Amino acid sequence: MKDVRLLESAFAPGEAIERFAQGHPDAGGVVSFAGQVRAADGCEALELSHYAPLTLPGMDALADEALARWPLDGVMVVHRSGLMLPGETIVLVAAAARHRRDAFHAADFLMDHLKSDAWFWKREKRAGQWHWVEPREADYSDLARWK
Repeated sequence: MKDVRLLESAFAPGEAIERFAQGHPDAGGVVSFAGQVRAADGCEALELSHYAPLTLPGMDALADEALARWPLDGVMVVHRSGLMLPGETIVLVAAAARHRRDAFHAADFLMDHLKSDAWFWKREKRAGQWHWVEPREADYSDLARWK
């Protein structure tokens, strides 16, 4: 089972994880990661834009790839776009599996791809000015682990 969503409004990650876990009662473990807008370093806002014809199909294909790589009961990928404020959730990934290691690997795989190889453009507002944000070298190194 796969749950892939692209949202323009806030969502409650805890509720989403609870529904996902309840939908996979045979799983031995559910691993999740929620990324949020940092309040550190004077970040006032974050804006994510994307190319609609590619974004959701790409996220869906990424979820399929995780399902093909590991014996999973299910995956969930929820990603925001638009304007977000510090503390708001940007992304949520979860993997349910019979064995924890498969779920950990799948969640890590999903996040590495969403962070560095996705269909989003990110900019942050600091001191009233907008600045584009590019993936760091470490993000590309993390992504390279899966090739």
